[in-house]
Amino acid sequence: MIVITAPTGQIGSRLLDILLNEAPARDEELRVIVRDPGNLPDAVRARVDVVTGSHGDAEVVDRAFAGADAVFWLVPPAAPQPPSLDAVYSGFTRAAAKAFTTHGVGHVVGVSALGRGTPVAGRAGQVTASLAMDDLIASTGVAYRALANPTFMDNLLRQVASIHDDGVFTDTVAADRKAPMVATQDIAQAAAGLLLDRSWTGTGEVPVLGPEDLSANDMARIMSDVLGRPVRYERQSLDDFRAALAGRGIGDALVQGYVDMMRSKDDGLDDGVRRTPRTASPTTFREWCEEVLKPVVRA
Repeated sequence: MIVITAPTGQIGSRLLDILLNEAPARDEELRVIVRDPGNLPDAVRARVDVVTGSHGDAEVVDRAFAGADAVFWLVPPAAPQPPSLDAVYSGFTRAAAKAFTTHGVGHVVGVSALGRGTPVAGRAGQVTASLAMDDLIASTGVAYRALANPTFMDNLLRQVASIHDDGVFTDTVAADRKAPMVATQDIAQAAAGLLLDRSWTGTGEVPVLGPEDLSANDMARIMSDVLGRPVRYERQSLDDFRAALAGRGIGDALVQGYVDMMRSKDDGLDDGVRRTPRTASPTTFREWCEEVLKPVVRA
């Protein structure tokens, strides 16, 4: 039995599709935890066991993890004004960590971030909090693999209107700083591989780095080529970034965390892992633009 949290999100929904295709041949049962089962397609609901509720709730995870061999763990987007980043990550995870032990769950795969071991890891906002969450899960004694990810290519979908209307996308990093990027479909594929082949033991990280490092200028060039129109990068100051987040009603803890994370990315947060055939994931930024961004921008 594999339990999938956040099965309607960008990563979880892709993971569920993969597992639905591959699990029958391996005689694997699938269970999902979802707040609203109506958000799952009818065909999916007919093929999985559904536990309704939040996976931050002790009673819900107690029901969901009974009989489970493996769990895919992903913390959902935070409420706009949480008391702290610890509450968003470790606080949300504590009930599940207890349930892993109670129910003898053998393997857990979690979505986390690059940065462990870098000089800026201790002051990187959401990344620092996610690494602490990894340590919490690992402390339970479960076999654990943290998928250590850089920035998601799919984050650009938040800027579709600006790309479509003005030919502009923004970020806070230097225009020529090259860094890894990953497509969420590749994160899902990495998670599926670990969940289906549970021969691994102990705890550790599995970096998912994408096939190449790119700068914002590189991304602008590729988007311009794929979309057939000019797209340029505009660097946003951290002060303007902070003001924009606060203007959307996001609380101080989250705002400071985002600012600290973005500052740390510009200071090399994602540079600590070497790309190898094992850490590189396949989807190029050009392929992602063709398959994902272009259809949305042109819709």
